[in-house]
This record gives sequence, C-alpha cells and structure tokens, in this order.
Amino acid sequence: MNNTPTPAKLLDDAQTLRYCRHILLPQVDFEGQEALLNSKVLIIGLGGLGSSCVPYLASSGVGQLTLVDFDTIEVTNLQRQIIYQESQLQQNKALAAKAFINNLNSDCYVEAITHELADNERENMIKSHDLVIDCTDNLAIRQQLNQHCFDHKTPLVSGAAIRFEGQVTSFNYAPNTPCYHCYTRGFSEQQLSCVEAGIFAPLVGIVGSFQALEALKILTGIGEPLFGSLLLIDGLTSEQRRFNYHHDKNCPVCGLCEHST
Repeated sequence: MNNTPTPAKLLDDAQTLRYCRHILLPQVDFEGQEALLNSKVLIIGLGGLGSSCVPYLASSGVGQLTLVDFDTIEVTNLQRQIIYQESQLQQNKALAAKAFINNLNSDCYVEAITHELADNERENMIKSHDLVIDCTDNLAIRQQLNQHCFDHKTPLVSGAAIRFEGQVTSFNYAPNTPCYHCYTRGFSEQQLSCVEAGIFAPLVGIVGSFQALEALKILTGIGEPLFGSLLLIDGLTSEQRRFNYHHDKNCPVCGLCEHST
C-alpha cells in the first residue's frame, strides 16, 4: 500500500482572486487560506445552527465538508433554516445542504451522510477530519462527540440556541484544558428543545456564524478561540458575556482519574 502523504494543495489564480479579501488580512494571508483549502470539517446536524454555519465554511474556502443529518425538511424548519426552500420539503437536510454548497462553491468537496451514525462510524469519521462542529441538540450525542474528539485530539466547536439565548464554546483537548464534560459539570445543560420552548429565528444565524468563525480561527491558527470560555448571547438585550470554565481533574473523560489504576 502506498503511504506517501498527499501533497498539500496550493491556491490557483482563480482561487486567489476569489479569496482575495481573506488574503488581504495579514492574519490570514496565503498561508491561512491554503490551510483552509486543505482542511476537512465534519458537521453534525444541519438544522438551524448547521444551516447557518456551513455557508460560511464553504464560501470561506474550506476544502472538504462532511455533512451528517438523517432528518428531512419540514415546513416549521423554514422559519430559521434559511438554506432550504419550500420546494425541498421532505428532502433530506444533508442532501439539500450539499446542493446549496455545490451552487455556492463548486471547489468545495461535499459528502452528505443521510443515516444515523453508529458510534464506531462516528468515531472513524472524527479521526479522519481536522475539526468537528456540533450543531445537534442531543446531550448523549454531544457527550459521544466529546469522547471521540478527546481520544483523537480533534478540535470541537459546540453551539446551542433556544428562545432568545445562544452559547458557543470550543475545545482543543490540550493537556489540562477542559472538555465538554468539564463544561457541562459547571453549567446546566438545556433540557428543552426548540419544539417545546421556541426559538427566535435570527439567533440561530448568530450562533451558527460564531461557530463558523471559531472553526475558521482554529483551522488557520489565528485569534483567540473560545477554548475554556463560554460565550453567552442574549438576543433580547443584544448583550454578550464571556465566562471562563476550567479543567476538572476528576473528569471521567479528560481528568487524571482516567490514568489512575
């Protein structure tokens, strides 16, 4: 078997023109844009958050996106999941999102996964990607994503939105940094869903855009990602607050107790 690594892709002239507004930023430049071109991002969930996040990932020049969602488009989704159209009702969300991205940026390779992933299948995907974006509203899935991302040291960007409230945080799984399990031990997990509590449409766009912002910063190595920090967004007051949270040495996922015998 040939184990020769695939050469990194370089920007061609057309791509240099397309992304010139990024390249003009000294923090990004050619190096950062080519890092995006060579990145593979896994997005779990193509609802309000995912459908707001993936357009910016694709338009910004991420080379490969893997979209996972087995749900279909319902009329109630159209209030906030703005990449979908009335003509696409009952279509699979991952396939509809893939079609949207193909029309937006044909250079972006998109794989759509339309079935519910088994845990081992999810883990195999995580270890073959450079970053994972959690756009789900399921605590059990989030904990599984966290475990696999910790095991393979794959950065994770997590977001949530309900009513008029949104939150974003990220994890890089460096030594002595908190994981998602550490975070949920310090902050209460929202138990209601948008179906039960409602959601103000622009809020998912704000949170999903912040998730894209976090992912692009991590992939290019610029700025200060929300590692160990929680960004809270209040849609009613337009206030944002940032809180720090810490590594739990007794965490069953990333704590010292996992190494004890």
